[in-house]
Amino acid sequence: MESNIRQYLNKPFLTALGVGLVVVAIAVAWMFYINRGAHIEPAGKILKVRTLALDENSSAAIIDFRITNSSDYTVIVREVDITMDAPNGSEVDGTTVSEGDARRLFQYYPILGQKYNDSLIIRDRIKPHETLDRMIAARFEIPAAQLDARKRLKVRVVDIDGPSGELIETR
Repeated sequence: MESNIRQYLNKPFLTALGVGLVVVAIAVAWMFYINRGAHIEPAGKILKVRTLALDENSSAAIIDFRITNSSDYTVIVREVDITMDAPNGSEVDGTTVSEGDARRLFQYYPILGQKYNDSLIIRDRIKPHETLDRMIAARFEIPAAQLDARKRLKVRVVDIDGPSGELIETR
C-alpha cells in the first residue's frame, strides 16, 4: 500500500499538480481583472450642507456633493434618498425637492447664498469614470434646530438597475 502512495507522489505528479494550481490561480486573477469595472456603486462625498427653517416644525437641507462613477457602465439615477441621523440615534427621512422648487428656494431665501450646482434628478446620467458636482434639496418635518444638531446626513443614489451608493456627511 505504501508503495502505491509513493508511486503517485513522484516528481512528475507533483510538478503537474504545481503547474495546475498556478494555472488556476492565474485564471481566477484574470477573471477578477476583467470584471474590475463591472461593479456599479456611485461614490463621493458631501461638500457643503446649508439648512433653512421653513416654519416652526419643518426645515430644509441643501446638500452640495461630488459624485463619482468608477465603473465601466453609465449610472442612470432611479432615485435619490436623504436621511438624517438624529443625536438620539433615530433616523429621519427627508423628502427630496424638485429642481424647480430648489431654484425658488434660492430665489426667495437669499440667506442660502448662491445655487452652485444643478440638482441630481431622476434619469440623470453619470458616464463611466465621470465625476460630477451636484446638489439635492430635501424637506424634513422637524424644526431647524434638530436638523442643525444632526449627527450626519446620508445621500443614497440608486441606479436604474438596482445598485446604489451612499454619500455620508462627515462632521
